[in-house]
Amino acid sequence: MKLDRFRHQYNKGVLSDDQLPESPIEFFEQWFNYAVEQKVNEVNAMVLSTSAHDKPSARVVLLKEVTQEGFVFFTNYASRKGEEIAMNPFGCLTFFWPELERQIRIEGKLHRISDADSDAYFNQRPEESRISAIVSPQSKVIVSRNQLEEEIAQFTRNKAPVVRPDYWGGYCLVPDAIEFWQGRPDRLNDRIRYRIRQETWIRERLAP
Repeated sequence: MKLDRFRHQYNKGVLSDDQLPESPIEFFEQWFNYAVEQKVNEVNAMVLSTSAHDKPSARVVLLKEVTQEGFVFFTNYASRKGEEIAMNPFGCLTFFWPELERQIRIEGKLHRISDADSDAYFNQRPEESRISAIVSPQSKVIVSRNQLEEEIAQFTRNKAPVVRPDYWGGYCLVPDAIEFWQGRPDRLNDRIRYRIRQETWIRERLAP
């Protein structure tokens, strides 16, 4: 398959220095809210990259909260990503919104959120999703899908309590660098990076 013919001229936006806020969290919220208004598909989907033993891995997860501290998502702590975070707590989040020709990269350190906050989110999920989180041994080898579906059906028949298991909960990525990328014509894309220096955000423009 020849891919060199796939080319696209970006022309939907500009990143002007005089329009940039001091806070990258504020900037992220501006872009995110605009993406919601523009009905970007799966707007809160992001690639989470982690690594352990110098071997990186990546997968799509869903952003569930943004605070002044960082970016929150939920998963099984015993999954591959959870095991890698336990060994190396640094990770990267990547949003790509092709409808807007925009990308955001967020680097930082991950930590588990409180049990109370994980409980609060878990309890407001649909019951079927909660049961799946309880029963599914995420990232582990299973015999078949039929077996997994039967285990879920058995759990439902037993009327077992649907409460958050201790192996499932939230992580917060606390950023130390956030880069905003806006596609521009002729690959002269705009790149603005915020990074922490002495507990203060500094802003700088990067070459495309």
